[in-house]
Amino acid sequence: MSPVLAGVLQMLALIAALALAYRPLGDYMAKVYSSDKHLRVEKWIYKGIGANPNAQMRWPAYLRGVLAFSAVSVLFLYVLQRVQGSLPGSLGFRSIDPDQAFNTAASFVTNTNWQSYYGEQAMGHVVQTGGLAVQNFVSASVGIAVAVALVRGFSRSRTGELGNFWSDLVRGTVRILLPISVIAAIVLVACGAIQNFSGIHSVGQFMGGAQQWNGGAVASQEAIKEAGTNGGGYFNANSAHPFENPGPFSNLFEIFLILLIPFALTRTFGRMVGSLRQGYAILATMVTIWIGFTALLMWTEFAHHGPAFQIAGGAMEGKETRFGVGGSSIFAVATTLTSTGAVDSFHSSFTGLGGGITLLSMQLGEIAPGGTGSGLYGILIMAIIAVFIAGLMVGRTPEYLGKKIGTRQIKFAACYILITPALALVFTAAAMALPTPGHSMTNSGAHGFSEILYAYTSGANNNGSAFAGLNADTQWFNTTIGIVMLLGRFLPMVFVLALAGSLAEQKPIPATAGTLRTEKPLFTGLLVGAILIITGLTYFPALALGPLAEGLAS
Repeated sequence: MSPVLAGVLQMLALIAALALAYRPLGDYMAKVYSSDKHLRVEKWIYKGIGANPNAQMRWPAYLRGVLAFSAVSVLFLYVLQRVQGSLPGSLGFRSIDPDQAFNTAASFVTNTNWQSYYGEQAMGHVVQTGGLAVQNFVSASVGIAVAVALVRGFSRSRTGELGNFWSDLVRGTVRILLPISVIAAIVLVACGAIQNFSGIHSVGQFMGGAQQWNGGAVASQEAIKEAGTNGGGYFNANSAHPFENPGPFSNLFEIFLILLIPFALTRTFGRMVGSLRQGYAILATMVTIWIGFTALLMWTEFAHHGPAFQIAGGAMEGKETRFGVGGSSIFAVATTLTSTGAVDSFHSSFTGLGGGITLLSMQLGEIAPGGTGSGLYGILIMAIIAVFIAGLMVGRTPEYLGKKIGTRQIKFAACYILITPALALVFTAAAMALPTPGHSMTNSGAHGFSEILYAYTSGANNNGSAFAGLNADTQWFNTTIGIVMLLGRFLPMVFVLALAGSLAEQKPIPATAGTLRTEKPLFTGLLVGAILIITGLTYFPALALGPLAEGLAS
């Protein structure tokens, strides 16, 4: 079987699996967030944290819950790392330095999971399971909660109430993420991923010295790492490591986990707003971009010229032979079009244009299908922008899902789409202008610039993947990327929740003959075009200096 055919068959199998899971999971999540009943274990949690799950919140109160919970999480994870050397199960590792502890705490709480450390050489079992794995669950649940709050803004009227943050947080963790992760962990163990609490042991001689490995609860953390679109690996090689990702089937299964919840949330959206067709329109937009980018990346990696590439069946540098170009390309697009950041190959080793595609995937805002929750509220913001553009074209007041999109709503949406590129580009410019950050670059020229641009784009979009050619474990990068991750996560949430509150206060507008039909293919095409044009206009100058210059020169 040719490598190209193998890649196409993997893509078809993945689409089939996602299609089978789409309806039941989407409907189930809609029921979870629409129910007024609480499980017994949930009642215990509410009692423990002193929360009233039945109290409805307006958007400022909902936002305060998000920020308060996240602030406590950052502080807890920071302290846990700083005292690691005194904890049992530390495997003899010392406590983490302040700048790296801040960076890691910000990373995992913001669902970014950027790692400037070697996991198997820095973090013991307590920090891995009691700190990082816990944040994998709750940070993903926070994202879903904010998305559900925005959906309620569309579905409710004359109220301004968006639900209860604490109830949404707990339900997302207990009823959705935990069951999926348990099943996924069992599958990964069956595939060969390790799951233990063993210490460090030698496995033989390697280049004149003893090679050492430590075990860990890898399969359970790998499951939520992918299902929650987190991305932080137990080992530095991430999903290229055989302990995390043993073979081709586990590779495809992990891609399935990455895409599962973000795609299914479009069904949840359609169910909660009372129009499944609206969910299908959003889904079609996501799928169009995802398939298009995957096909484009596979083409750049398979068709690269040169006898070495032809013999290998494609550009195999930096890729695992057990996955090949097809599996690596599918994984790379899935992880950068979502906020996952996990890697089974090194994006720095992709062809010039191939690396640019992974970079552009993040710059779209990771909305196809995006992260758990963040992908849905991100693409709904873009839908509002597209409706506004359509309204300007035909001279009508824009409406979406029966809600008027006025000056206030557009201001919130505009602020949302400007925050992330501003963070990525401003900090990239600062790093390139100052002398010290440049010392971390292992490459010069266009590729070196791409390393810096990729790092801040990854942090601002809460992705977490790296170009694998940048030494980011410095005080400058640990501090600035940590700040970028926090601002890139929580500033957009401010505008999402403010927008949700303004929508929920409105009275629904009945559809007329002049209303734009946002469930039709025409709107899907408009939305895809708006996403690509806005992103292109924003990032093209930076891309021209990096991956485009490198790709055209090769």
